[in-house]
Amino acid sequence: MKYDIVIIGGGPAGLSFARSLGDSRFNVLVVERSPLEQLQSPQIDGRDIALTHLSKKILTEMGVLSRIPADEISPIKQAKVINGNSSYCLEIDSKKTDADALGYLVPNYLIRKALYEAVEPLNNVKILTETTVRDVAIDQQQATVSLSSGEQVTATLVVAADSRFSESRRKMGISASMQDFGRVAIVSRMSHEKPHQQIAYECFHYGRTLAVLPLSGNLSSIVVTVSADVAQQIQGESDEAFAAEVQRRFKNRLGKMQLVGKRHAYPLVAVHANKFVKPRYALLGDASVGMHPVTAHGFNLGLRGQDTLYREIMAAHLQGDDIGSLSVLEKYQSKHQRVTWPLYTGTNEIVGLYTNDSVPAKVLRGLVLRLSNNFPPVKQMITRKLTELGGHEEAGLPFL
Repeated sequence: MKYDIVIIGGGPAGLSFARSLGDSRFNVLVVERSPLEQLQSPQIDGRDIALTHLSKKILTEMGVLSRIPADEISPIKQAKVINGNSSYCLEIDSKKTDADALGYLVPNYLIRKALYEAVEPLNNVKILTETTVRDVAIDQQQATVSLSSGEQVTATLVVAADSRFSESRRKMGISASMQDFGRVAIVSRMSHEKPHQQIAYECFHYGRTLAVLPLSGNLSSIVVTVSADVAQQIQGESDEAFAAEVQRRFKNRLGKMQLVGKRHAYPLVAVHANKFVKPRYALLGDASVGMHPVTAHGFNLGLRGQDTLYREIMAAHLQGDDIGSLSVLEKYQSKHQRVTWPLYTGTNEIVGLYTNDSVPAKVLRGLVLRLSNNFPPVKQMITRKLTELGGHEEAGLPFL
């Protein structure tokens, strides 16, 4: 079977790329290991995605955002960053921008569902579920993809969006920089007595980080980040004890807090591929860059990357060029690495600083927040990079 493009992975990056290609004449195959039912009705996974303005624009143009209930899209009007036990915080307010919000929180499972619903009707896209890729062989004319079913398909271009631990990336001989933080993010939802006023909090306490992110009504997304050994202990706590501890560490800002639904734990490992392309092969999403969630850019980078790749291959196609050629794919690599590498390294430095509880680090942590808060050019840069209000022109530098 011959395709123009084979996409490995039917997650958000793979499906968003397939949706972009739905307006083209390319014949596309998406290969996904999960059953069809998991694409049609993804399970709640506890994660809420902070969409930037660029991501919101892309999803709107794809016809994806309109498939998500409006009351599940929660604007972030203000963000506060708190260091340790200090009452001082960095404040970023949407009132000082040209937008009505800094970003928008949307449940991850609803984004996945909406992407599938947008891709499923496309005549030029086929989704093959419960199938894995065993091997990819490249020659000058085409790529040959061997499937777990025993079949082989050929393509002009293979795009891998198969997670930060991408098997095809390794088999293609592409190395990656990887950082295991030895920490776990425990995510959940909580109801609370007092309104959150659409304010997002990032609290860098000593020994753990607490994020409280505003959802609809008196409901917030809670992210507790701790070392892996402590995470196991926390997961063993009762719902009441867990909620009481979050309430205490958040200094009762929202009154009594109660757990809603399950807690989910995710080990934190960051990955950046050392290159994104080879002839007839490109990496997308977490396969290219898997971020620590502290700057909330993981999903946004994946969405931005697929949009960049789509634009490059469409421009090449219109000029009659080979969309799988290295010269075409390197244009995508150059643009996307220029965005991702500073953000990846900067985010890791932030994590290193704000999880370091030594006395010099504590002093430096406070100085960084005060500089960011009181030096207008720095604060304006942080706001632009956080929101991506400048669209593709904003290079996505770190939050702090």
